Amino acid sequence: MSQDGASQFQEVIRQELELSVKKELEKILTTAPSHEFEHTKKDLDGFRKLFHRFLQEKGPSVDWGKIQRPPEDSIQPYEKIKTRGLPDNISSVLNKLVVVKLNGGLGTSMGCKGPKSLIGVRNENTFLDLTVQQIEHLNKTYNTDVPLVLMNSFNTDEDTKKILQKYNHCRVKIYTFNQSRYPRINKESLLPVAKNVSFSGENTEAWYPPGHGDIYASFYNSGLLDTFIGEGKEYIFVSNIDNLGATVDLYILNHLMNPPNGKPCEFVMEVTNKTRADVKGGTLTQYEGKLRLVEIAQVPKAHVDEFKSVSKFKIFNTNNLWISLAAVKRLQEQNAIDMEIIVNPKTLDGGLNVIQLETAVGAAIKSFENSLGINVPRSRFLPVKTTSDLLLVMSNLYSLNAGSLTMSEKREFPTVPLVKLGSSFTKVQDYLRRFESIPDMLELDHLTVSGDVTFGKHVSLKGTVIIIANHGDRIDIPPGAVLENKIVSGNLRILDH
Repeated sequence: MSQDGASQFQEVIRQELELSVKKELEKILTTAPSHEFEHTKKDLDGFRKLFHRFLQEKGPSVDWGKIQRPPEDSIQPYEKIKTRGLPDNISSVLNKLVVVKLNGGLGTSMGCKGPKSLIGVRNENTFLDLTVQQIEHLNKTYNTDVPLVLMNSFNTDEDTKKILQKYNHCRVKIYTFNQSRYPRINKESLLPVAKNVSFSGENTEAWYPPGHGDIYASFYNSGLLDTFIGEGKEYIFVSNIDNLGATVDLYILNHLMNPPNGKPCEFVMEVTNKTRADVKGGTLTQYEGKLRLVEIAQVPKAHVDEFKSVSKFKIFNTNNLWISLAAVKRLQEQNAIDMEIIVNPKTLDGGLNVIQLETAVGAAIKSFENSLGINVPRSRFLPVKTTSDLLLVMSNLYSLNAGSLTMSEKREFPTVPLVKLGSSFTKVQDYLRRFESIPDMLELDHLTVSGDVTFGKHVSLKGTVIIIANHGDRIDIPPGAVLENKIVSGNLRILDH
């Protein structure tokens, strides 16, 4: 078959597939109860647009030859932003801000049921507690009215709303909206797995929230975007609720509200320097004259090692973003927000292979005018993805003040230790059971723990500590033990007398 013939054939197949998907989605829509009809229709329309683009685009979506280093002034050092100081009228600047936390994730990777934001991280406080405390502190200190908005998913909405009642007396207005609900598609047929709109029975695994790039459409559709614009709000600060370093930064906010060249910036992405642990993180590049976020999934296989190089691509995206509300409204109405599609393969419990089409919020940077990267200190990126991260934030490496964690002044190095806890610590309840109290880690560089290990009270870890209990063995680190540059292996049982 000639090349023209082949591409015509593919086009026919593609059109037939789109038609089949359209029919399936129309069938699903007929099962929606009347009070959910409009909402479901918006979700399915959004999915259809994404699916159409998925069929048009194939393979990694960047041409590696076009990637350039960003121009000098397009990524500013935080120190430079900070030297501008703060205006006298901090309150009026803060009153134009809305804080949005991405709250769609479950705590399943840490063995918890329900929203991840409800996991206790420090002194019985959850991620959500700390967030509310931070914003309440701002509002009280500066006599302002900064609202908190949670973007929930259908997985987290109900549990989150139940818990919000406990903040009724806090000085923070809390709003929620739901990100879209899209159907997973069968990897072979590319047709939706869902047969109707319900979540129960065989449909439990048929739906998914399509990544945080969905924020633009969902926020707009919820009506909250217009509400805040009507109240005179100008910027949203968006971050992951599990990033404990993502607090409101007054210097960045001032830079946005009072741009030095008078030219408003519609999108700021906070980036920070890569370490060996962040080699897979998305990076900012210059691409076809615009700042662009490039994720590892978009990199052609031949260039993945180059992408991971800490010397060539020195920074990565923290997902702390400052975005103009007016710009979101304009671009959303023009249907002009362009985000690369992330194809996420999954296997359902019954063994069926499916794919989820997702987008990432930071990928929209290229659609906004006068975008900027700000290279912030590592302290603004403190995500808690695993119990190894949890150990760091629970330890004496940090002190807690008004919901914000700051590195202890007693720590002599600006970096945190590298901590790797083995599979016996993966679930939060197992992790908590294995530490009678959190060890002193002020002088720790590196900790690796593997196997059946427990820690007594008041243990101190310094330098490099490696503790390995072989299969069938158990190691109990005794109360008060000081381990400095030690390798502990074998079997060590502390017996009660």
